[in-house]
Amino acid sequence: MRRLLVIQTEHLDEAAAAWLGERCEVVSCAVEDEPRFGELLARADGLVIRTYTTVDRALLERAPRLKVVARAGVGLDNVDVGACEGRGVKVLSTPDANTRAVVEYVTALMLDVLRPRAPVASALGVKEWKAVRQGLIAHRQLSDLTLGILGFGRIGSQVARVGAALNMRVIYNDLVEIPEARRSGARPVPVGDLFRDADILTVHVDSRPGNRGLIGAPALAGCKPDVVLINTSRGFVVDAPALAAFLRASPAAQAVLDVHEPEPFDASYPLLGVKNARLLPHIAAATRTAHANMSWVVKDLWEVLRVEGEGA
Repeated sequence: MRRLLVIQTEHLDEAAAAWLGERCEVVSCAVEDEPRFGELLARADGLVIRTYTTVDRALLERAPRLKVVARAGVGLDNVDVGACEGRGVKVLSTPDANTRAVVEYVTALMLDVLRPRAPVASALGVKEWKAVRQGLIAHRQLSDLTLGILGFGRIGSQVARVGAALNMRVIYNDLVEIPEARRSGARPVPVGDLFRDADILTVHVDSRPGNRGLIGAPALAGCKPDVVLINTSRGFVVDAPALAAFLRASPAAQAVLDVHEPEPFDASYPLLGVKNARLLPHIAAATRTAHANMSWVVKDLWEVLRVEGEGA
């Protein structure tokens, strides 16, 4: 009987990769490694990907044996789910694997902005010591502020718990009605009120097409001039030229962006060089624990292949 072949295109936790390797042939090969990748794809039964592998119709046409695509991650922005379904290819992901990591990260970003701090690297005299302390006095603290959450799903709802624990006033907007017991005291508001009232606006929306450019000129015009905007959701949610213009016109505002379109961005990226924009390299889920959790999508992948094999 032919041993099933799974291509691993990006990094996986070693234990998860070893577990899968005990059950089928696993070959690590990046999509850029042609012609080797194409040769493997022609006989692959499964594909394990992360963020930077695109599964589209062109790839699927080169994979006549493919039965399952497993993304070791949350969103499926880089997978044409409809095209996969049309060819009978199952699509898997790990929606709950990185929630805690992202919530911790968003909390850290809020504190980075509101509570700047710098280590003392050398002995200081009394005058210098006082000057350092004076220069690091925070103008605001989280308990004084309104936290606005755009998107109240797995991550947004957990960020609300953090906001409540920090005595923040928490408001949110979501497309669906959230039961009061799951709000952690957060109050639902119309999206216009969210933009108007939030001192910190953190974005946690999904990848639906309607969210493209959601944070554009009209939304930003309704924000406070000293708003702190945090985006750890999808890069395409933010209209980068509009945000750059808003930040230049509102020097007291700040934007902290962990996701971008495209990734990596080049020298033409509108937010490069904007002083009050902090650009980070998509690391909200970059903890060993989260990566390991996401990598165990291989168990679901193997279950699909096993069932398919029994039915053959």
